Amino acid sequence: MPNREGGQVVSYSPRIGVLLPTRGILLSGEGQPDTALVLAMAERAEAIGCDSVWVGDSLTAKPRLEPLSTLAAVASRTQRVRLGTAVLLAALRQPALLAQTAHTLDQLSGGRLTLAMGVGGTFTEGMRREWAAAGVPPEQRGKRLEEVVALLRAFRQEGPLSFHGRHYQYEGPTMQPRPVQQPCVPLLLACHHRTGNERQYRRAATLADGVMGITDSPLEFAEVVRRVRAYTKDAGRDPALLQTVFYMTVNVGEDESQAAREADTFLMRYYGVRHWGDAWGPFGGAARIADRVAEYHEAGAQTVILRFASFDQMGQLERLERDLLHRLGR
Repeated sequence: MPNREGGQVVSYSPRIGVLLPTRGILLSGEGQPDTALVLAMAERAEAIGCDSVWVGDSLTAKPRLEPLSTLAAVASRTQRVRLGTAVLLAALRQPALLAQTAHTLDQLSGGRLTLAMGVGGTFTEGMRREWAAAGVPPEQRGKRLEEVVALLRAFRQEGPLSFHGRHYQYEGPTMQPRPVQQPCVPLLLACHHRTGNERQYRRAATLADGVMGITDSPLEFAEVVRRVRAYTKDAGRDPALLQTVFYMTVNVGEDESQAAREADTFLMRYYGVRHWGDAWGPFGGAARIADRVAEYHEAGAQTVILRFASFDQMGQLERLERDLLHRLGR
C-alpha cells in the first residue's frame, strides 16, 4: 500500500502485486489441484520484491480455493508482502463471521491484510446460481455489500455495538480479537467506469479506504479516481489518503500471437464466456506491459496487480522478475 509522509499518500513508482492462481490451479481438470503452487508463488513473489499478493473469490460460479483461509496459509509462509482479496464477494458472507475471520487473519499476518470487495456480477446463469446457493437474492447484493462494509467499520469501535440495517442486524460486544491495523483493516471497493453507475463512486468515497479498478482503460480509471476523490472530499474526508489499486490481466511472452492465444484459452476456461473484449491485456512483450502499467500508474493507481492469463503461472512470475520488474523501476 502507499507510503505515508506528513499525512499525504506518496507513491514514487507503482507498487506491484501478483494474483495467486487459486482458480488457475483448478483449470486443468486433472487430479487434485496443486495448492503447493499457490504458496510457492507467494514466497517467490516476496523474494523478488513484489509488494503484495492477492486472491480472488467465487463460491460456485468460478470454483477456487476459499480466499481468506488461503491467505492465512500464505501469511504463515511470508513475512513482508501485503495480503489482499481482489475482490471478495462480501455479500456472500455473514458480516460478523467475516469480521472475526478478517481480524484473525490480520493478527496472524502481523497487520498485512487488505480487503478489496465488490458487488459481483449476475451476467451468467452460473453467477445467478452462486447467489442463490448463499441465500442471497441477486438484486440485493449491492445494498448488502454496503451494510457489510458499514458493519466491518463499526466493529472498530470499543464497547457494545448496535447495528440495524435492512439485511443485517447486530446487538452485542465489539469483535475480538481486534485487528493489528487500527482503526480497522483497510477496506477497498471495486468501481467500474463502464457500468455508468454513479452510486459505486459514492459508496467507495463514504464507506471505504480506497478503490480498485479492474475492467477500465487508463483514461477510464483516471475518471474513476477523480470521481471517488470528489465524493470523498464532499463527505468531509481527505482525498489524499484514498488508496488506489488497478488489477491488470496479462501474459508475458516474446511471441505476441502465442501469448494472446494462450490468454484467450485460459480466460475462456476461467469464465466460460468471452466477455472481456479489449478490457484486458496487453499480452506479449514485457515492454508493452510495462508501458501499460505506467499508464495506469499515471492515471492514479498506486498499486498495480498482475493476473497471469497463463497455464504456466510460475513461468510467468519468472518472466516478471527477469523481464518486467526492472522496467517498472523495481
